[in-house]
Amino acid sequence: MKKSIDGKALVYCEGAFNTPNGKTAHGLVRFTERYEVVGVIDSKYAGKDAGEVLDGKTCEIPIFRSVAAATKALTETKNLPKYFVIGLAPDGGRLTALAKSSVKEALEMGWNVDSGLHDFLSKDKAIARLADECGCKIRDVRMTPERDKLHFFTGEIEKVDCLKLAVLGTDSALGKRTTAWILVHGFRRAGLKAEMIGTGQTAWMQGAKYSMILDSCINDFVSGEIEHAIVSAWKNENPDVVIIEGQGSLMNPAYPGGFEILAAGRPDYVIMQHAPKRLEYDGFPGYKLHSLKEQINAVEVISGKEVIAITVNHELMTEEEILPSCEAITKETGLPAFDVLAHGADELISLLKAKIK
Repeated sequence: MKKSIDGKALVYCEGAFNTPNGKTAHGLVRFTERYEVVGVIDSKYAGKDAGEVLDGKTCEIPIFRSVAAATKALTETKNLPKYFVIGLAPDGGRLTALAKSSVKEALEMGWNVDSGLHDFLSKDKAIARLADECGCKIRDVRMTPERDKLHFFTGEIEKVDCLKLAVLGTDSALGKRTTAWILVHGFRRAGLKAEMIGTGQTAWMQGAKYSMILDSCINDFVSGEIEHAIVSAWKNENPDVVIIEGQGSLMNPAYPGGFEILAAGRPDYVIMQHAPKRLEYDGFPGYKLHSLKEQINAVEVISGKEVIAITVNHELMTEEEILPSCEAITKETGLPAFDVLAHGADELISLLKAKIK
């Protein structure tokens, strides 16, 4: 196994694994260069393989009922973690009392804690004091950097001459980041240099070298931070292509991410992630999802750029429904549609390679 950036990690996802609120844990189970994931906590799936639950493919990452159960099992296998990572992504980014109790158990074990929530653990006096007593670090990944470390938009993005692709979507918690990573890895397997531009806390946790966290950045600096990440990747890595992770959707009432990505990232093309069976915006019953064609039109009007393909999230679909769904999308929009998680990205990579100058 490739050496990870920070070492072994146990991921906390109680009550949320295999749901939209477990998307950070899902990302870490599927791929991360920052940690070697040794287990996931969710009592609902205790005893199962995390990959089997998530994607129907074993990944040898066990799911445990609790911190105590994980500690017992991982002690026996000599696989105790160095980090306890919050894999939850609840609406509003707040932790429950149960979750905070598990964080305290982890600190008492001597494990560092990483959290990507708005509920900053380092600001919780009891938790911060316990961390100090136990000699542990707390990293609140979503904490906004000091203003003197932030970047304002300069226009330097216009110098970037590699292919820039943005993976946007029709909703939040839709798999945009997963698709972005699949494309990065697909380009690399094809012998091309590709870099991921992370725009959320999970991408950072997965080891994206060039990242900013859009939804916790001070508004005046969002565009500048996006530009800085892309320009830095271009200058330092000389890539053939950069893939920009999308956030929320243009029309989501609570998470209208994407405007700054289009304005500041200035992608050459957009890939649109869509879940055909999703009817309402994630977490907001009664808020009907705008149609795929409406959302494609919005992106193209705002950016002046072309949506080049649709990537499908197969939630609530059987394997037999995926290809007919892709065909229906192509008939409706005139765009090629792919489920890269279920079927791989080779066809889409071939289409996109032709756009590299």
